[in-house]
Amino acid sequence: MPRRPRLQLAEVSLHIVQRGINREPCFFAEEDYHCYLHWLEEAARDCRCAIHAYALMTNHVHLLLTPTANGSPAKLMQLLGRRYVQYINRFYRRTGSLWEGRYKSSLVQAETYLLACYRYIELNPVRAGMVVDPGQYRWSSYRANGLGLPDARLTPHPLYLAQGNGANERAQAYRALFRPHLDAEAAVDIRQALQLGMPVGRDRFAELVCATAGIRFNSGKRGRAEGKPQNEAAPVAGQRDFGF
Repeated sequence: MPRRPRLQLAEVSLHIVQRGINREPCFFAEEDYHCYLHWLEEAARDCRCAIHAYALMTNHVHLLLTPTANGSPAKLMQLLGRRYVQYINRFYRRTGSLWEGRYKSSLVQAETYLLACYRYIELNPVRAGMVVDPGQYRWSSYRANGLGLPDARLTPHPLYLAQGNGANERAQAYRALFRPHLDAEAAVDIRQALQLGMPVGRDRFAELVCATAGIRFNSGKRGRAEGKPQNEAAPVAGQRDFGF
């Protein structure tokens, strides 16, 4: 069966997840995280992709980015993956694949789900029970987006910049988004879109994107209502999250 074409459009944000093979670790020591982030910065610059958020988990990686050209994310992942796997195999004297097949990706409608994707990504260590507060986790973008620490890898999205007039005001407003944890419906929508390789957003946005790519839209749900605006957030109990 032929592979479904990836949905990647210039200037449309993309949520990417890549997992270790058999859910095994892809980071083994602190230096590995540093190397991955270094090559991520280089690949993003070379492939002209703006990185907005990331989380490097023990056995998988989340990225939120916006490309300037169609197909740029695929080039970024190929370049980054090749450099990192070569490093891991050489340093740890291993062979074979590090990643589990193709990475998963989902286009994100900025107006409804972009900030929800920011939170979804940066709350991964909390959902996994690794930390209580996202600021305690060293290998995500939360310390930059939520605490204002410098991170040269990141390019703030215009919707993030719209949270305030200065860096401190934006970081404070962004932290406030984390007080009610990511609402359960948005988390389910984001996870479902990744699994299906479909866009996440209002149905009209998803259908238009799929029509442009010449594929059929599959929401994975029956009788799905239009997506909720991203500012609607209801409290949800934190659940452990090992897959996404």
